[in-house]
Amino acid sequence: MSAATTRGVLLGAATGFTLGYAALRAAQALRDRNAPYPALAERDPLRYGSMRRALRVAGIVRGLAGLASTAFVLADPLDRALRRLPRPLRAPAFAVALVALETVRDFGVEYVEGYLAERVNGNSDQSARSWFVDQAKSFALGCVVTAVIVELLDATVVRAPRRWPLIAIAATPPLLAFATVIVPTFVMPLFNTFEPVEGDLERRIRALASRYGVGGAAILRFDMSRQTKKANAFVTGVLGTERIALADTLIDAFAADETLFVVAHELGHYVRRDPWLGIALGTAAMTTTLLGADAALRASTGRGLTSPAQGARLAWYASLLQLGLMPLANAASRALERRADRFALAATEDSAAGIRAFRRLGEQNLAELDAPRWDEMLFASHPSLGSRIRALEAAGTGR
Repeated sequence: MSAATTRGVLLGAATGFTLGYAALRAAQALRDRNAPYPALAERDPLRYGSMRRALRVAGIVRGLAGLASTAFVLADPLDRALRRLPRPLRAPAFAVALVALETVRDFGVEYVEGYLAERVNGNSDQSARSWFVDQAKSFALGCVVTAVIVELLDATVVRAPRRWPLIAIAATPPLLAFATVIVPTFVMPLFNTFEPVEGDLERRIRALASRYGVGGAAILRFDMSRQTKKANAFVTGVLGTERIALADTLIDAFAADETLFVVAHELGHYVRRDPWLGIALGTAAMTTTLLGADAALRASTGRGLTSPAQGARLAWYASLLQLGLMPLANAASRALERRADRFALAATEDSAAGIRAFRRLGEQNLAELDAPRWDEMLFASHPSLGSRIRALEAAGTGR
């Protein structure tokens, strides 16, 4: 069998798998709309964790197959169809068209694996209508962001066809810093309502934050319960835009000292400058991804980023590199999470509250205390709750 034939067979298999998987999920979504799947009798973290692992692995395979199909089957015909557009509009129109096509193709997948799976497992009471609205907002926002970024990248490629990766890498830190300010301030409020936290909890959080120079941060409550029963909190912002945000699911379910430990953990990220470290790590990952993908594109096609179709193939190679970097990125993230746990313990001097908070987080988020080691090593951005609890127990006994 020739190389061309082998390539054709592989691309045919990738396309068939992608479309078949999407069709199966679309049929399941339609069935649920006509006769809703019932909720499971009890919430089981082991069953839920096993399901999520299977979906994660299937998602990686499906994502790579879908990108291969897009890059090597769909990209050239779509590129030709858009050649009548003015040159500055071709690349963003190409990218937005791909976003739209993939959104339609994978809508059933998102419904079943995102909305339906969470509802059936008792993690969400969100209505299908509310979920549809959130998806529409995400799609519109994604199209705008994609069009702007692709237009900027295309203009850079036109002016510097050999040096564009270096220019894009240099632009990454300011763009990531800009996103750190823009996303919590303007994007997140499109999906949730943020309101000031008041009362004793606000005073305790502000007193804690003041000890570390963040006393002026906005302390906000947001209605995460619109989408999920899971709990979360975060501290975000740079250069005077700091926000301490607590989900209503956290405030309503956790005791005050447990909430304070969670906030202290998030403050640990801020005080230890993890947002800036994240920007540095993101830039390093972008450097490896762009330079590697550009080299792979030139080696495989004999030319660089000369057309929107070549851009789709660049994205394919970049996705392979990002998958290879994932374990390293997750290992770095887990180390930062452990450091934030140690910061929270030092800040609150209350290991018992931390232990209770992590146990409650596991119950509320339907999370296994200890997932399989291979799953944590490859895919987990946080250490297992079990390991974090054991570290706090050891600290509490002075070992």
